[in-house]
Amino acid sequence: MAISTAYSSSSSYSSYATLAATLVAQSTSTASTTSTTASTTTEQAATSVTLSDAALAALATKDFATVLAETRTKLTTLLKEADRDSPLEGDELALDLSSLDPRELYAMASDDSFSNDERAAAGIEMQRRFEQALSGPAALAKVTGNYTALYKAAADYLDGLGAEEKAGADWIAGRAAVTEGLAQLKSDPKTLPDAGEDDPVALYLAVVEAGEAIKQTSITDVASTARKTLDSLYAEAIKNGKAPTFNKQTTVGTYIDMSAFDSRSLSAIALNTGSKFATEEVNAASAALRSKSGAALLAGFQSAAKSSDPTAFSQNIISIYSSMSSEERQAAGWSDQFYQAAVASYETTSKLTQMFAEAGGDSTGFLSWMGK
Repeated sequence: MAISTAYSSSSSYSSYATLAATLVAQSTSTASTTSTTASTTTEQAATSVTLSDAALAALATKDFATVLAETRTKLTTLLKEADRDSPLEGDELALDLSSLDPRELYAMASDDSFSNDERAAAGIEMQRRFEQALSGPAALAKVTGNYTALYKAAADYLDGLGAEEKAGADWIAGRAAVTEGLAQLKSDPKTLPDAGEDDPVALYLAVVEAGEAIKQTSITDVASTARKTLDSLYAEAIKNGKAPTFNKQTTVGTYIDMSAFDSRSLSAIALNTGSKFATEEVNAASAALRSKSGAALLAGFQSAAKSSDPTAFSQNIISIYSSMSSEERQAAGWSDQFYQAAVASYETTSKLTQMFAEAGGDSTGFLSWMGK
């Protein structure tokens, strides 16, 4: 099924609205009949990464005029570094916009001071981020048959956007639909809600089903951008009279903090994509990626430890794995066998819980028996 997607210039999810007439009904039917591997109902939300309170507060202190000006400056720099006049190549995003925060991206998408190509590029990036936020929970829903975590992820994503975007009609309608979806899921968590044509989750599932999800920037292009970023950091350090180094304890050089790079950029460096990186860079990126991966696993474990659901940790692993690109999994050492082990653990624990309940026990008794 071929669809020409018209990307919105003002919202990360309203672009799906143009597909509603042809896709929502099909998506609802497909998603609602997704096979479930266990009958245990769970509302364990997948582990997610959100902006800290400090970061949100920092964003809130800027007026929108300042955000617009800073966005223009950042975009100009990104285009210059990439040696491009436009962030688009054909109808596809050809510039890494991951460094722009939600308010900056919305400013770029919504203000007429930006060109048509720039606004379209921002719309594509906003849609990509929404799809990325839902990819892990959507994969989890396929395994568990439960849509609660997926709708919670959508609610968290929408709530994390900037005040200007949240004041728009698209956000208000989409958030109301997600709220309605969550209300329906309380009584029937394994049936895709019917929350109307503004439901961004149903539209997302329809877009994915039709094969129209935003494609990730090629790992080769990611590597090229990472190479330029590193070179820029080195040049800045030398300009300031200090040698760049990956030694965090340096007292004479400038520490190059790899943790500031996003996971896909780190993967491109760690895998030495295009043979663009030195051994020291590969090692530093690998260490930073392992740290990020370990932190995600720890967060998933800690979240599961607080849950009354014995399958929570397996669910968190499934969600995290599914949200990673193939390059991220390779660089972090997350194999297919790791994912399959998590699925098998979920299915086995779900079955044991069900059998325990059928034998006259309850979830509390099962958890006690498991030593929790």
